[in-house]
Amino acid sequence: MNKLSDILYKVSIRQVKGETAMSVSALEIDSRAVKPDSCFVAIKGTVADGHDYIDNAVEKGAKAIVCETLPDKLFDNITYVAVENTAVALGTMASNFYGNPSARLKLVGITGTNGKTTVATMLYRLFQSLGHKSGLISTVENRIDDKIIPSTHTTPDAIRLNKLLADMVANGCSFAFMEVSSHALVQHRVAGVDFAGGVFTNISHDHLDYHKTFDSYIEAKKLLFDGLKQDAFSLVNIDDKRGRVMVQNTRSSVNTYGLRQLADFKAKMISNTLQGMELQMHDQHVWFKLIGKFNAYNLLAVFGVAVLLDEDPTEVLSAMSELNGAPGRFELVISPKGITGIVDYAHTPDALENVLETIADLRTGNEQVITVVGAGGNRDTSKRPEMASIAARFSDRVILTSDNPRFEDPMEIIKDMEKGLGPTQVKKKVSLPDRKEAIRLAVNFAEPGDIILIAGKGHETYQEIEGVKHDFDDRAVLKDMFELMND
Repeated sequence: MNKLSDILYKVSIRQVKGETAMSVSALEIDSRAVKPDSCFVAIKGTVADGHDYIDNAVEKGAKAIVCETLPDKLFDNITYVAVENTAVALGTMASNFYGNPSARLKLVGITGTNGKTTVATMLYRLFQSLGHKSGLISTVENRIDDKIIPSTHTTPDAIRLNKLLADMVANGCSFAFMEVSSHALVQHRVAGVDFAGGVFTNISHDHLDYHKTFDSYIEAKKLLFDGLKQDAFSLVNIDDKRGRVMVQNTRSSVNTYGLRQLADFKAKMISNTLQGMELQMHDQHVWFKLIGKFNAYNLLAVFGVAVLLDEDPTEVLSAMSELNGAPGRFELVISPKGITGIVDYAHTPDALENVLETIADLRTGNEQVITVVGAGGNRDTSKRPEMASIAARFSDRVILTSDNPRFEDPMEIIKDMEKGLGPTQVKKKVSLPDRKEAIRLAVNFAEPGDIILIAGKGHETYQEIEGVKHDFDDRAVLKDMFELMND
């Protein structure tokens, strides 16, 4: 139990009705989850407004209500606290409630359109291999040392985030690495979090269904660096023209990485194969298990963070050479007949182009590249034609299919994608909304030596249709199809 007055420390309070010396058992933002003696924080969300559920929270036993506007009806023996912004207040309150766990860890936040999961996952694995108990908060999974906790959001809400960080501290973790999404930054889910450093990977068009404009999306990412303290570090991809923009107002020390421009952390690609690549980094030639230029950037970011966290560069490179990438990121599935399958999370034009450019660099020219790709429903529609165009430009055959259609008609999504295809590109295209059948068709098209890319879902083990998540794993389906082919 925590005193409400302690939980409200550093919160910008406008008005208090009632006593703040009472003990509070829990913080809640969902009135349905309220238990006796808890504090309910009314958040204005994109779908619902928590202020509409204050009475419900009181009925369920909430002792304190934190809101932006006091309700017309005030109950006796309930404390009401009016604040400027409940989402911002919640971050500070959750941090206070759990003992400010981020200040007791070296916590690094990674933001950007692509590469967040790979960088965060590799940092976690690297620091674990270097003997440091570490935590991970990512799209794929959350980890507290060796314990896996399923992930539901790229960045959890402020209460669950601080609970995770507190559990990391309790389990002896000294480092933590987390993906920080643009949604989380705008919604203040990381308010009150003390970051030791922030990383910017890159930025390209995504989530415009939420942010509306590209400039707003850039500004959302920039919030991570605007909020860093003076003793923190920033590490930005200087080859991305927005790298400098990210750190224009930061108080942190600014560091850069890149392959092309002069940077604090620089690398040169020596060789690139399906088995891995050789980079010249820190005046050493190192073989890595990851593939492609986009992963060279990810590796540089990982190396830069480790050095900025005072790890020995030579030890770091040695440990990094043993690391694998994140699940569903350029993950290879090889058929007995010598067909190379690649499953990748690429769900933005930039990510898809990066993966297909890497495949183009690896191919000899005699094999076919067959790409299976869709686009998510109820999301940014502007990227659909562009993704189809990119797939057709780099592939010999393209199968347009469903991704997570959610509440949209899969054929309508595919029609949006088809708008990006020119007259010659249309000849390469097959439209097949059943994703399993699309993968089957790709395997039937393939000959030994060919490369099949299954893009868009990567690590996901479900397909979301009409609000229901159905079991579906691109990797498992592709393996099954390869086995059927071999029978």
